[in-house]
Amino acid sequence: MSASVIPLLWRTAHPPRRGPSRGLSVDAIVQAATRLADASGLEPLTMRALAGELGVAPMTLYTYVPGRAELLELLVDHAVLTMARRGFDGLGWRERVSAVAEDNRALHRAHPWVAAVDPARPVLGPGTMAKYEHELAAFDGCGLSDVDRDAALTFVLDFVTASARAEARSSPETDEAWWAGAGPVLAAVMDPSSYPLAARVGTAAGEAQRSARHPDHAWAFGLARVLDGLAALVEPQIV
Repeated sequence: MSASVIPLLWRTAHPPRRGPSRGLSVDAIVQAATRLADASGLEPLTMRALAGELGVAPMTLYTYVPGRAELLELLVDHAVLTMARRGFDGLGWRERVSAVAEDNRALHRAHPWVAAVDPARPVLGPGTMAKYEHELAAFDGCGLSDVDRDAALTFVLDFVTASARAEARSSPETDEAWWAGAGPVLAAVMDPSSYPLAARVGTAAGEAQRSARHPDHAWAFGLARVLDGLAALVEPQIV
C-alpha cells in the first residue's frame, strides 16, 4: 500500500472536474466492484470488466482509481466499514472475543474474496480504523499492554482468516460426495494394520463429520482453543 491511496480511502482526493463520466463517484465504483467480486470472486474483477458493469470506458475508471491494487484496498475497507458488529455491553472477555471472531466469520462468508486479498501493509481507511477500534475494545479490562492487546487481536483474526480460506476451498456437501467415492477405493488398497492410528482416527472423524473435514466442527474446536490460549495470558491479569 502506498501513502497516495490514503486520501482515496478517506474520500479526500479530488474527483475529476471534467469528462463525460464526471457524475461517477468512487463510492459507485466500489459498490459495483463489490457486486462483481461477491458474484464471481476476484480473478474476473478487472478494470475492463468493472468499466463494462458501469457502462464507461476503461480509461474513465483510472481518473477515479489509479489501478486494481488500489481498487482492492477500497473494496476491503468498504467491506469492513459496512460489516455488522455486536456490542460488548455486559459481556465477559471470552464472549466479547467470540463476538469479534463470529462477526469476522460472517464477513468472510458474505464476501469470500476478502480472505484472498493480501495487502503487503494494513489498509489505512476509515472502515479498517473503525473495525480496529471496536475490536481492540473486546480486550478491555484484561490487563494487557497495548502491544499484547494488538497481538491478541491479531491472533484471533489470523485464526478467522485461516478458517475462512479453508472453508472457501471445500463444502460439507461436496466433501461428503467425494468421500463416498474415495473411501471404498482407499479401503480396498490400504492395509489398516500398517496405519492403525490413521485408520482408527480417520474412521472416527469421518463418521462424526461425514467428511474428511467439517468447517463448523473445525471452527468450534479451533475458536475454543484460541480462547483457552488467550486465557493463559489474560486471566492472571484479571483481579
